[in-house]
Amino acid sequence: MAFDHRKYRPTPVVARPQRQWPNHVITQAPRWCAVDLRDGNQALVKPMTVPQKIRLFECLVRCGFREIEVGFPAASQPDFDFVRALIEQDRIPDNVTIQVLTQARPELIARTYESLKGVKRAIVHVYNSTSITQREQVFQTDVAGVKAIAVAGARCVAEHAALHPETEWTFQYSPESFTGTELSVAAEIVNAVIEVWQPAKGQPVIINLPATVEVSTPNVYADCIEWMIEHMAQREHVCVSLHTHNDRGCGVAAAELGVMAGADRVEGTLLGNGERTGNMDLVTMAMNLYSQGIDPELDLSDMRDIIDTVEAVTEITTHPRHAYAGELVFTAFSGSHQDAIRKCLNRQAVPPSVDSPWDVAYLPIDPRDLGRRYEEVVRINSQSGKGGVLHVLEQHVGITLPRWMQIAFSKRVQAAAEASGGEVDADTISSLFDAHCLDVPAGWQVSDYQAQRRDGQVRIEVDLGSQHIVGVGDGLISAVVNGLSQHSGIEASVEHYDEFSLSNNTAAEALACVQIRHGECTIIASAMANDTTLASIQAVVSAWGRLIAELEREQIHEPEVAAV
Repeated sequence: MAFDHRKYRPTPVVARPQRQWPNHVITQAPRWCAVDLRDGNQALVKPMTVPQKIRLFECLVRCGFREIEVGFPAASQPDFDFVRALIEQDRIPDNVTIQVLTQARPELIARTYESLKGVKRAIVHVYNSTSITQREQVFQTDVAGVKAIAVAGARCVAEHAALHPETEWTFQYSPESFTGTELSVAAEIVNAVIEVWQPAKGQPVIINLPATVEVSTPNVYADCIEWMIEHMAQREHVCVSLHTHNDRGCGVAAAELGVMAGADRVEGTLLGNGERTGNMDLVTMAMNLYSQGIDPELDLSDMRDIIDTVEAVTEITTHPRHAYAGELVFTAFSGSHQDAIRKCLNRQAVPPSVDSPWDVAYLPIDPRDLGRRYEEVVRINSQSGKGGVLHVLEQHVGITLPRWMQIAFSKRVQAAAEASGGEVDADTISSLFDAHCLDVPAGWQVSDYQAQRRDGQVRIEVDLGSQHIVGVGDGLISAVVNGLSQHSGIEASVEHYDEFSLSNNTAAEALACVQIRHGECTIIASAMANDTTLASIQAVVSAWGRLIAELEREQIHEPEVAAV
């Protein structure tokens, strides 16, 4: 059988009934290190060119990253040249420290330091594989063998640094494939490296504990981090770093739980680019903190620039449902979701504050924080409802419809969406509103009117070009209806009528909406004007014109129908 689960075995868990990390809450951002230019780059079909790397480096600086892994200079000439370009062209800001990676081999370490000549500050990141699989099948050695490689590499790193005292050096060590290494072995090797570097005597040291391959649930990784911290020599002088991958889809969760377990620093990439299923996504983790009211100490407000840059240099398209960054993550198509979002936005304080925090259904953060517009939040398809249609009209046209008209008009929009089989954009909705509600039928444009109130009655005279209508009623609307009934010979009743003041986004000042009924035929119409009375009259007259046109289409001939 090709699909046979019996060929796999579960990853061992850590027996830790005394675990403390589940009781911890993240209250501040970790130290961030962006590894896009090394880890992300080595995962690309087409590695980045030097100009592309410079573009991405500058984007990372704009975002506020203060530690950036820029390459594996001993592994390839382009990586070496890029490191040199950053240094020789003075492209590294004073508050940014670059990081470079090297295997624990003397000739590669020497080449790495050659690339860093003249740099003000740098992190030299040395690693060797320590897992059972790597020891037994790749290197065919034992624990003593991989420990000796790590210790020799640590000494070599320190010796080369001593030759360049003008640079501020930080040493970093990773037991690669940490999650496949027995904890006791990992601690033995890490402590041997710490003994060489002596952080207690002032040498800055980072111990990075990578999930080079994600092999277990995030809670197991957190147990491992907590165990290592408890067994780490000179812990108070060591920065504990995490580097998670996303093989099980839990890279962000593992990093978050690892920070809860006591880690100080997190490595990852923008939007999660990396080998296999990718690296831990810095955008997602930072925005997770942000959504909890924690300063991520990064500026991700121009998400469009971040996406454009990453897509340009990696040639990888961002998934539309990518957390926080995707085109559709703040978009609601569902009618009930749209209605809830619209109502919450209308009640939300502007701007949100400590006393009135952000609290909008289905939107964990304010889209504007990432440079997104509210117009993008609600989008209309056949699954949408009246709330979404109303939101679009409010945002794009500047008008608010009464509930009864929302229901009637949304049916028109839904029919258009079903007919197209896709999304109905704001311009189409505006056009539909014009065609089915706002446009004046030919021959029914009010050119002038006069209204008088006497003895509790309103007398109205309405000019429709060459036609003149006179009506009397208890109020303006009833007077217009009576005049139109007498003129056309058609009786109709007004079922709904509302008028509104319009926002400054529109040329007119008033909107009137009306629904009339003749038998089983129901007609809606709207009118906008600077004059509230004119808007009201025009709305009723337009509805009457639509009614007559509808009766003619249905070939329902009423006696003595007069043509206007």
